[in-house]
Amino acid sequence: MKKIVVVLAALAISVSMSAQVIRVAAAANLKYVLEEIKAQYQKENPKSRVDIVFGASGGLVQQILNGANFDFFMAADKDFPVKLQQKGAALGAIKTYAYGKLVMWSSSVDVSKGAAILTSGAVKKIAIANPQTAPYGERSVEFLKKKGLLDALKSKIVYADNISQAAQFAFSENAEIGFTAMSLVLALDMKDAGKYYEIPASEYTPIDQACVLIKKKQFNPSAAKFMKYVLDPKLKSIWEKYGYIIK
Repeated sequence: MKKIVVVLAALAISVSMSAQVIRVAAAANLKYVLEEIKAQYQKENPKSRVDIVFGASGGLVQQILNGANFDFFMAADKDFPVKLQQKGAALGAIKTYAYGKLVMWSSSVDVSKGAAILTSGAVKKIAIANPQTAPYGERSVEFLKKKGLLDALKSKIVYADNISQAAQFAFSENAEIGFTAMSLVLALDMKDAGKYYEIPASEYTPIDQACVLIKKKQFNPSAAKFMKYVLDPKLKSIWEKYGYIIK
């Protein structure tokens, strides 16, 4: 019996070593670009497995602070990683990996007019990600405030849990217009099913998307390796394919 226990323990250790699991908490706008990067990473590192949970950055921060088992956090801005750092939940330096672009998308109205179309009677609902937890939602509200339109549009705004859901609201026509990420528009059928208006970068605070390792009782070297991979300049073409800016 003792020999069986020893063998089983050895097998368990062998399995854990052979499958180097990296648990990633990632902002919803990264859904498609990160899945492509993950596939390429696992192809180059066949002994590693990358498990990703996508959601609003603020919600993911709360999960991490509540003890969720993540090794690496990729946020939609720099503020949320800083919050983890301030709470003592981050390990090492915070690194910017890309800059995102905010767009308005619609399948039914001409968004090429920019903010002017938002007050049209043809626009009944406007989908925006929750500005409290989603940086793209916060930038959307910032844009509307700058244009002096937020109060006038309050009755039209429908808040989504994250930027991916805001895009889905517009794509499913539950909202005539959706404020979303360029990365989602370029990755989904949205590109051909409607039109988008890229909001000028001067109209909102730069979407400085940053990442950081999560402090845990047991350090995961594979997570540090994946973080280095994500930041590698060789991935520049992949990021740019999804509309991100790499500096």
